[in-house]
Amino acid sequence: MARILLVDDEKVSRALYSDYLTGAGHTVSAVGTLEEAKAALSSGGYDAVVTDLILPRGDGMEILQHAKENYPGIEVIVITALNKVDPAVRAIKSGAAEYLVKPVAPEALQHAVMRALTTRQLLRENEQLRRDVELMETGQRIATTLDKERLLATACSSFAQVTRADAVLLHTRQSSGEFRMEGLHGINRGSEAPYASAVQSHLDETTSAPFSVENTPSPYRTALVFPARDANTTYGFAVLLFRGSPPESSRTSANYLSRHLGLALRNLDRFTEVEDLAYLDDLTHLFNVRYLDLVLDREINDSKRQKETFSLLFLDLDYFKSVNDTHGHLVGSKLLVEVARIIKGCVRDNDVVVRFGGDEYVILLHGTDSGGALKVAERIRRTIETHHFLSREGYGLSVTTCIGVASFPEHAQDKATLLDLADRAMYRGKKSTRNVIYIAAKGLEATPPARHSTAARG
Repeated sequence: MARILLVDDEKVSRALYSDYLTGAGHTVSAVGTLEEAKAALSSGGYDAVVTDLILPRGDGMEILQHAKENYPGIEVIVITALNKVDPAVRAIKSGAAEYLVKPVAPEALQHAVMRALTTRQLLRENEQLRRDVELMETGQRIATTLDKERLLATACSSFAQVTRADAVLLHTRQSSGEFRMEGLHGINRGSEAPYASAVQSHLDETTSAPFSVENTPSPYRTALVFPARDANTTYGFAVLLFRGSPPESSRTSANYLSRHLGLALRNLDRFTEVEDLAYLDDLTHLFNVRYLDLVLDREINDSKRQKETFSLLFLDLDYFKSVNDTHGHLVGSKLLVEVARIIKGCVRDNDVVVRFGGDEYVILLHGTDSGGALKVAERIRRTIETHHFLSREGYGLSVTTCIGVASFPEHAQDKATLLDLADRAMYRGKKSTRNVIYIAAKGLEATPPARHSTAARG
């Protein structure tokens, strides 16, 4: 049943109570002094202590206090010949499970021990339930986080707290299929390279079960790696580093959290895909006006902070309506897609190309002043002018364009004015010869009814 430590300085009482408890199926160790009791407790393995209140060179209250401070899982039953209220109250307040007055009947002692053991078991079950609930809540918190930076921080701290790992590394799958270390806990940023390298070669998307890695760099003794998977796909790995041996429960807890991390990373991928779709034009797959609004805010803030410049090109095709009228809207749509492809080929990968609407496009040129923007605009104008559109379909159409240029902070320092000035400059070309580039005039107001700008023919 249970292992009981019996403490009583009277030999007869020790023998009598030992018989009572042994008869109930318990294993009993009997000692007669406070020092012997402490030595016995240090060996571990006891479920309960039955102690007399009065002992040589001490008392049962010292044993009670010693057990509660150092062995909180052990229940203590106090026995005494003093039939007084004060000692009983003091013992119960100090954490004693029961207080029995001599002479103690066998049934009373057996029942007291059983009640104490039942209480101990209930407390353990409650504690385990509390840990299970906390683990479940932690898993749900990880699984429902859709911000990547916050997800990595939450997952790292959760793995460390729940598994008692000394350090945590999180590797996530990249678009290339490789896994890169992006989350870190317990190691100073910049010092993680040796530990990340030690596990990098072991990270394989086909891995479905946890594994350990040998030869972990000092001061860590053990590295446990848990794949973060969902629907048979590995989205990342949680690497737990321990200076000593991992706690027994760490593997189970880490397995549970890694499954929720896999779900979170899958949800994050899908959310990112959906978010990207919300910022893409359905026809050309360029960015749309919603994204332009967002990226202009960010670009203006960054440029102000870093004292840099950027430029906008506002582009509109000449006589595009005649293409639709002559060849139909399907051909017109295909032409718009081909124009988008040409524009993308004329700018850098980090520049932003937006379909503004209809046959209008806006290009954001990072770190480019008005002089550089004019060169890019001319490259686009000339390429469109000389290109034969839809040749494979047998049309070979020719199209030209007007482009307006406005630069930050040269022409304006807010997005609405900047965009309006680029639009006005483009429209000036529409009113003149077409197939032309105009640059915005400095200080031009955004609200006048007529569109005026200073020409700079490309």
